[in-house]
Amino acid sequence: MTRRFSQELPALLSLAARLLHWRPHEFWSATPAELVMALADPRATPAQPMTRQTIEQLMERERNG
Repeated sequence: MTRRFSQELPALLSLAARLLHWRPHEFWSATPAELVMALADPRATPAQPMTRQTIEQLMERERNG
C-alpha cells in the first residue's frame, strides 16, 4: 500500500521541528523545495537532470528487459 503525502506530514513536521528548530507556522509556510534544501546533506552532490541520452538508454533497457 502506498502512503499518501498527507499521511507523512506529521512525521515531516516533527522532523523539521527537531532538526531545524522550525515552529509549526514556519513548516507550513515553507515550500517543498525549501524543506528539501533545509534537510539536504550539504556534502552531497546535487542531483543533475537526466539527459535525453540517459532517458533513451533507460527506455531501451526497459524494452529489452
